[in-house]
Amino acid sequence: MASLKVFDRSGKEVGTYEIEHTDIAPRISKQLLHDAVVMYQANQRQGSARTKSRAEVAGTTKKMYRQKGTGNARAGSRRSGVRRGGGHIFAHRPRDYSYRLPRKAVQLATRMAIASKIRDDEVVVVDGLDFAKPQTKEMSAVLKSLGLNGVTTLVATAAHDVNAYKSGRNIQGLEVQPVDGLNALNVLRPRKMVVTKDALDAIRDKAAGKSAKVEAAE
Repeated sequence: MASLKVFDRSGKEVGTYEIEHTDIAPRISKQLLHDAVVMYQANQRQGSARTKSRAEVAGTTKKMYRQKGTGNARAGSRRSGVRRGGGHIFAHRPRDYSYRLPRKAVQLATRMAIASKIRDDEVVVVDGLDFAKPQTKEMSAVLKSLGLNGVTTLVATAAHDVNAYKSGRNIQGLEVQPVDGLNALNVLRPRKMVVTKDALDAIRDKAAGKSAKVEAAE
């Protein structure tokens, strides 16, 4: 059983947390993680690109010069896509790039992403992150005491914490999410993941519940 060090807000070690990455996901599939990340990135695309076709650009439709006798290649309208100022031959149109993997595959990818962070020693456990009010300076001080100043970091809380979210939203490279808001992309994107003990308990309990359902189904 692996032991993760538990720190307080000042960066002092106050205990350990016993957990194995296999407690979260029995295996880690790079292919599934890749598929999930590509899905989330595709869903974030605006798809609003639009260019004009030859039918939409301004210009006369008159034939540029007679068909024969000029010594030049035959030419039609100035709007042709092969001419400067003409329309695009394959004009871009607004489109929706989004798609969805099966729900169970998405959930499994999230657990695999968290398990990979634990396996690679990229998880920092803190005993608590309670803020009396939104305080960016205080959140910055916590990150500095944990040695994460200037490091892209995901902070995971057990539930949605307004004060923690507002304390971290103006810090570059920092994202604050509740356990229910975690996905493969926002877990894998930052270099480090800071998780509270309560949040890690919630992650472990959810993973145990999913495993029990799979075993029951089998």
